Amino acid sequence: MTRSDINGKIWVNSAKGAVLPLAILALVTFMMVPVPAIMLDIGFITNIMISLAVLMVALNATKPLDFSSFPTVLLFTTLFRLALNVASTRVVLVQGHTGHDAAGYVIQAFGNFLIGGDYVVGIFVFAILMIINLVVITKGAGRVSEVSARFTLDAMPGKQMAIDADLNAGLVTAEEAKIRRAEVATEADFYGSMDGASKFVKGDAVAGILILVINIVGGIVLGVVSHGLDISQAAQTYVLLAIGDGLVAQVPALLLSIAAASIVTRVKSDRDLSGQISSQFGVGKAWIPVAGILTVLGILPGMPHVIILPAAAVAGLVAWRLRKAAKTAKEAPVDVPAAPENPAHIEWSDVSDGAVLGLEIGYGLIGLVDERKDAPLIGRITGIRRQLSRELGFVVPMIRVKDNLALGANEYRITIAGVVVGEDELWPEELLALDSGDLTGTVEGRAARDPTFGLDAIWIDTDRRSEAVIAGYTVVDPSTVVATHLNHLIVHNASEIFGMDEAKKLLDTLKEVAPQLAEGLSPQPLSLAQITALCRALLAEGIALKDFRRIAEAMVTVARPDMSTDMLAEAVRARIGSLIIQNIVPVKMPLPVITLDGELEGLLAQAMRVAGDAQHPIEPALAQRLIEQVSEAARPLLAQARSFAIVTSPIARRALSRLFKPHLPETPVLSFLEIPDGKPVEVVAVVGNENRINRVERLAA
Repeated sequence: MTRSDINGKIWVNSAKGAVLPLAILALVTFMMVPVPAIMLDIGFITNIMISLAVLMVALNATKPLDFSSFPTVLLFTTLFRLALNVASTRVVLVQGHTGHDAAGYVIQAFGNFLIGGDYVVGIFVFAILMIINLVVITKGAGRVSEVSARFTLDAMPGKQMAIDADLNAGLVTAEEAKIRRAEVATEADFYGSMDGASKFVKGDAVAGILILVINIVGGIVLGVVSHGLDISQAAQTYVLLAIGDGLVAQVPALLLSIAAASIVTRVKSDRDLSGQISSQFGVGKAWIPVAGILTVLGILPGMPHVIILPAAAVAGLVAWRLRKAAKTAKEAPVDVPAAPENPAHIEWSDVSDGAVLGLEIGYGLIGLVDERKDAPLIGRITGIRRQLSRELGFVVPMIRVKDNLALGANEYRITIAGVVVGEDELWPEELLALDSGDLTGTVEGRAARDPTFGLDAIWIDTDRRSEAVIAGYTVVDPSTVVATHLNHLIVHNASEIFGMDEAKKLLDTLKEVAPQLAEGLSPQPLSLAQITALCRALLAEGIALKDFRRIAEAMVTVARPDMSTDMLAEAVRARIGSLIIQNIVPVKMPLPVITLDGELEGLLAQAMRVAGDAQHPIEPALAQRLIEQVSEAARPLLAQARSFAIVTSPIARRALSRLFKPHLPETPVLSFLEIPDGKPVEVVAVVGNENRINRVERLAA
């Protein structure tokens, strides 16, 4: 862009910014300084032009906020019109005795053309316009503005709470929530301003009456006393000028009143006012009775047949054309995708599905993802992806939803990386009532189990919701059942979702906030493949990657070329123990732990040394006894829904985590090194202390 273009844009912007101050200066000039008649003519034509423009903008707005500046525009146009009234009153009273053209050609034209030069007719025409403007349009628009402002302000807290609820549920982003809050605030400001702006229009109408009276009385007095005119001549001259002046002002005022009324009575739509009205009147069934009634009226004796019967014919023609257009649209062929040119040709997409996450549904569940029925499940899935992405620390991939004719009508199946990880059956027209464990009654329904947590449940009709809630059940809809199941499986299989692409994006993000740390992490001492394996190992044990900078610092600190992925993961865990524990209990609460007896720890340590790198180094009999003892100790804590951890020596932590995960999937297994020095610990059970586990001869697999 050249310097001249830049200077041109600056000049244009400066000119735009100067328009409003210059307009206000001109307004004050009209009020304070005598102006010639030609300036009055220019001012009156400009006033009419602006009023017409405001009306057209108001009619073409799709919603009231599209013309959010209307209250301020209404204020300035009203002041401009009053300034013209003051200037024209000065001219009429000072020079009115010279003739009907004393105040300019516009006032003379309105006085002669619209009222035929008869001031008595002019008074009645002006009175009728004032009644229409003040009593009908302005009063009605003011009432609508008042009610709209009250209802909008009353609904504002509820709208804000709804936005916060959508944000917490993950249905909108923080930026989208900010935009919606601003829109709610703007809407409240707009209707509040319109409530006050309607008073401008009403005041303007009253001022118009007073100015007319002043012009008539003052003109007659001045004409008789100062200029020697008789009363009839003075009345003929000054009343015509006053009426012309009043009509010139009231025509734009009437246009602005119509614009204000159309804005405040609008209902939100994706069309402008003309499109909205035409679409709603474009129903053939509505015009058939109109044509019939007009035909009956037209054939009655004494009726003006020449006028009514053609009107009936027009209504009948409109009805016929609308019905024909509706029938044509209904019978229009649906575009069908063209068949492939070579049916024998097979693409990779025909045999490979690149989606990591998949949801397959039977044909009976298609309504849950049908956009014509608001697709409730799709909205839930989007919210789940957004929420889990924030919690896990990486972007959860798209979930591909597709129908599968191999499934039963009401069955669904969840896949991760092509492996089926969950499936169940649900009824889309019913509700699932979950047994909360504290039921006060029973409800008839189809027995089932909650697919996520295995709770006892029943499928009930929708009209039994209140009955089930009163009986103590927790009632959820089918889309919530699937969404909860999907959420649970994604969390527990996050390591299967995370891959090298996600690891690369984590590193790219780290380069933006901590470039030196990212450079010191990869490709040396850790390659992208090693970082991916390490992140997957952490995710497999329920450690999120949202604090990846802290995790990366730990990786850089502990990484050595001779360390395996498991050894790296254990070393990193010891460095980020505070991150792990803060997800178990709040910072000010002690950590409830189940520990192992010292002799049992010694047996496990010996087993680890003997087994080396074996996946399952603990002898089966000892493993079974450990599972039984730890499950027994954890049962009271699980019943109380308390968060706790199993703590053991660093050498045995990884093996015990694999051992207990199928039986206590929500319980983390920590080593002593992962507990920060200042963290208080509450030992709730010691396994192998009171009921000692017998030594087993063979410890290694």
